Amino acid sequence: MTICVMCAVLTACVEPDDHALRFGLASMPVTLDPRFATDAASARIVRLLYRQLTDFDDQEMPVPALAAWERVDARHYRFVLREGRSPFSDGHRVRAEDVKATYDSVLDAATASPHRASLANVDHIETDGENAVDFYLRDPDILFPGRLTIGILPARLIRDGHPFGTSPVGSGPFELESRPAENRLKLRRRRDGQEFEFVGVPDPTVRVLKLLRGEVDMLQNDLPPEMLAFLDGRNDATVTRARGTNFAYLGFNLQDPVVGRLAVRRAIAMGVDRESIIRYVLGAAARPANALLVPNHWAGDPGLTAIDYDPIGAMRLLKEAGYGAENRPRIVYKTSTDPFRLRLATIIQYQLSIIGIDVELRSYDWGTFYGDIKQGNFQMFSLMWVGVKLPDIFRYAFDSDSVPPQGANRGRYSSPVADALIRRAESAESIAGQAAAYRELQALLLEDLPYVPLWHEDQVFVARPDIVGYRIASDGNYDGLVDVHRVPRGQAGGS
Repeated sequence: MTICVMCAVLTACVEPDDHALRFGLASMPVTLDPRFATDAASARIVRLLYRQLTDFDDQEMPVPALAAWERVDARHYRFVLREGRSPFSDGHRVRAEDVKATYDSVLDAATASPHRASLANVDHIETDGENAVDFYLRDPDILFPGRLTIGILPARLIRDGHPFGTSPVGSGPFELESRPAENRLKLRRRRDGQEFEFVGVPDPTVRVLKLLRGEVDMLQNDLPPEMLAFLDGRNDATVTRARGTNFAYLGFNLQDPVVGRLAVRRAIAMGVDRESIIRYVLGAAARPANALLVPNHWAGDPGLTAIDYDPIGAMRLLKEAGYGAENRPRIVYKTSTDPFRLRLATIIQYQLSIIGIDVELRSYDWGTFYGDIKQGNFQMFSLMWVGVKLPDIFRYAFDSDSVPPQGANRGRYSSPVADALIRRAESAESIAGQAAAYRELQALLLEDLPYVPLWHEDQVFVARPDIVGYRIASDGNYDGLVDVHRVPRGQAGGS
């Protein structure tokens, strides 16, 4: 649907039928259980429903959330739950046993939590009374508190096998009210009873139409630049932007006979014109990426040498690898049905055709697409890592022992050098030592290319003009909903 058609149908505003604030989503969360949340929508909603032991400051260093901590010795951390903490949504107090039960569950191989690998260093957990929890590690880890970001579940319900994925019980600022349909999720803000409804609307044009007609109040990201340009300057919508840390990339099945070859992956990296895509398609709302971490992250590497756009060099690499006009490599490229992501994939498909690679696009609904990626059922795909804080992401995504379900090494990358660098970083006794090892690792990954880095996208929030108080997070989380509210009628513009 074009912008002209959008203008034609916007003949009136529609008043919501209740007092709920509505948030339009490109895809609905897969689960509401923090032990299994890995997709962006699930991770962001889960943060609203559950409280975690630790969080991060603006420099991505861990800070206390549900608990403060002390490092008793190199392998022993004690966490003490804060006084005045919110109870679980069923009224029960959060206790040390709940913390232990949550992490014991994640560490239990039978649970098959995808977060288990990032906590493999935990030897055992003990409680001391109602408020203190002791974590004992196998090896020293000076950043261990930053790994404890899984929402805490009630121990008694874990024992009973409660279905947290559909019936969450947490101590976060929101609680589940209902799930009236597959594409609708209602939460209630606990401090004031304000209702929020998350509405799944995969098509970005329809999402914008619903916003302008008053059927939803807020949108975040997943909108093409031309729609943002259309919305800028209107009196019935506000557009706010902020620098983001989310990392877009191309992923590969390294066991595949085509993309498993480094020469092919390097040719792909040299054949994608990232700068032009960012400028002309993303509306300059992104910055080129050379690694998963942004350069200003404490473990980031601003000195990485970018892989420049070089179609001639890419064709030369393919020729040296034995490919030519009569023997062009063929790749199946999986993506979601989101129109903008499909558009980006189509552009990459065209750019790769120029260097001599035939790409077949296959787009799927989010659940099917993400399921294929988690199961390793792909040759090449494009996705985005969101909410990356600590460099433990490297163990989770690239360590040889992190093949699903133990982690997210979905491409089956295996490198003894990378594994050694991950372990060297994790055993370092100083932040500087960790940063040095992780920078070496990022340089290696740029050589091996289990991912082709694309860009770090900005965060964009769009709302009705009567919606105020939302603060954009660099990782795109929805924490701003804690303070967002609607100003009284007559105090904001609109149609």
